[in-house]
Amino acid sequence: MLGFRATDELRGRIVHWAEFQTDTPKLSEAVRRLVELGLTVKTKSAPSERQRAALADLASKAIDSLTVGTADGEEKASRKRRLIKGPEEFREARVDRPKKK
Repeated sequence: MLGFRATDELRGRIVHWAEFQTDTPKLSEAVRRLVELGLTVKTKSAPSERQRAALADLASKAIDSLTVGTADGEEKASRKRRLIKGPEEFREARVDRPKKK
């Protein structure tokens, strides 16, 4: 036996979902089906190295197009690196990059 508490809102959403099923399952059956559906969903994996490189290249080109004629080469390159890496305080929170050890 398995039980859990649900808010009135969640319970209402489950009942609403069940009403649109062909056999209109009872609440417990509806919960079981929704859990099974949820367990079959695949989570997104982190981007591959190739995808990351393509995104960095795209970001680089976009930054270049926005900074034409604004600074000398070294200053422009420094600004681009900072933009692509992102603010230091957010680097640890990024999910698209592996954690450094």
